[in-house]
Amino acid sequence: MKKIRDDFPILNKEINGNKIVYLDSAATSQTPNQVVDKVVDYVKNSNGNPHRGSHSLSINATNEYEAVRDKVKDFISAKSRKEIIFTKSTTEATNLVAYSWGLNNLKKGDKIVVTIADHHSNIVVWQEVAKKTGAVLDYMYLDSDYRLDIKELDKIDSNTKMVSITHMSNVLGTIMPVKDVIEKAKSVGAKTLIDGAQAIPHMKIDVEDLDCDFYVFSGHKMLSFGGVGVLYGKEEILNEMDPFLFGGDMIEYVEEQSSTYNILPYKFEAGTQPIESIISLGAAVDYINDLGYDFISKNEKIITEYALEKLKELDFIKIIGPDVYKDRGSVISFLVEGVHSHDVSTILDSYGVMTRSGHHCAQPLMNFLGINSSSRASFYFYNTKEDVDMLVDSLSKVRSWMGYGTR
Repeated sequence: MKKIRDDFPILNKEINGNKIVYLDSAATSQTPNQVVDKVVDYVKNSNGNPHRGSHSLSINATNEYEAVRDKVKDFISAKSRKEIIFTKSTTEATNLVAYSWGLNNLKKGDKIVVTIADHHSNIVVWQEVAKKTGAVLDYMYLDSDYRLDIKELDKIDSNTKMVSITHMSNVLGTIMPVKDVIEKAKSVGAKTLIDGAQAIPHMKIDVEDLDCDFYVFSGHKMLSFGGVGVLYGKEEILNEMDPFLFGGDMIEYVEEQSSTYNILPYKFEAGTQPIESIISLGAAVDYINDLGYDFISKNEKIITEYALEKLKELDFIKIIGPDVYKDRGSVISFLVEGVHSHDVSTILDSYGVMTRSGHHCAQPLMNFLGINSSSRASFYFYNTKEDVDMLVDSLSKVRSWMGYGTR
């Protein structure tokens, strides 16, 4: 663990004399030296515009860029490199599907099914598509254990044309039964989109095994720089879809009044891409592959189980989400009795403990749960039991700051 943490020098940074305890990886993970070094090497030695020139630097940039596509294809076990589309985020990838597939295939009376636990980026976009097409947006709800009620799958009926759900809740940590959802969607001929932004940093994803039609995720939650996301889509579906953005590199021929478009995957990658971020994604994939998901999962299980037990010992804490480590990830949201989540986060930060506060871009879920906001600690493989101890100790100090005794 010491060797791993040495790869992340920011974890040795101090705030008010306290070493950083970074518990916000669900928002953005930290970036190891190996990823930074790869991008610096690229900028120093291969910086050029991919696909845009016949000189050496452009060719080098193209080779580096396309090598990342191959790495991502293998990383998620896609069938073809044509199925890997680079975007700037999970949000953009979802919008690409919603506008290029949704607007052209949905009509009045069709159903789009999401879950109440989804991130705003997977709700607002389908709200807009429903407004434009006359489709109906329907929600699957959770049971008392914060898990998807299996009876809710009955909402995926013959009128359903798209099912778009999160793989893992960014608030609850709940891992959704995506294979069951995909199977039900396929039985009625509906397409499926899985938001894997929270899942892929922590678990091996095999899109062929899932048999989803689309899978989307971001690099900045899995060690890369910001500004890069990925859309996986089945080749036959992507071929039928129109481009989402228009401009350079996504074209084949341009005449005064008409244009023809490039082949997959390039017809969805208009303009100059965030090449440095894409290079960082390739290095992040290498780092995760070298470390191995077995190690990642084992360490996160140890840390999350420890955190759940320690938090349950505090009688002023209410955990929002499954309180046992079964079908859940390393995200723990909680309420501190009598203290607003923003105050919790501000006071914790004074001790170097960095958590998230607010509605976590999940206001429909918050309304469903009957709360306005919560605190959230999210762990990654570089966190330790000492980090958890610092969180728990600092939470008692939060109570003291707000005039309560430590119980």
